[in-house]
Amino acid sequence: MNPKPQSVEEYFSWFSGEILEKLQSIRDTLRREIPEAKEVISYHMPAFRTTEVLVYYAVAKNHIGFYPTNSGVSEFKKELAPYQTSKGAIQFPHDRPIPLDLIAEIAKFRLLEAKERAVKKKKKA
Repeated sequence: MNPKPQSVEEYFSWFSGEILEKLQSIRDTLRREIPEAKEVISYHMPAFRTTEVLVYYAVAKNHIGFYPTNSGVSEFKKELAPYQTSKGAIQFPHDRPIPLDLIAEIAKFRLLEAKERAVKKKKKA
């Protein structure tokens, strides 16, 4: 069974070298681009959350997974063409640079989407 981190710091402590540098660059990018989001552990992965979880990310054997939900993948389908994707996931291979500009754009899109959803929810209430 996989270990379950209690914090983002604990999760990061499991890695070193280039993998840790890549994780930290993703974290720094997300902190900068969506500063109102809170860092949390969700589904045993680091994530950024406002009214909902915007994005998750995690290390896998051959890649770093980035999980911006289905809309985050479908909205950037053209830009994500060089990467392996599925319904709500993107794989960034360990042997290639992390596309931080693309991660930033996806995160900002998800923040806007979450804000719009929260406004709609409030109007219904």
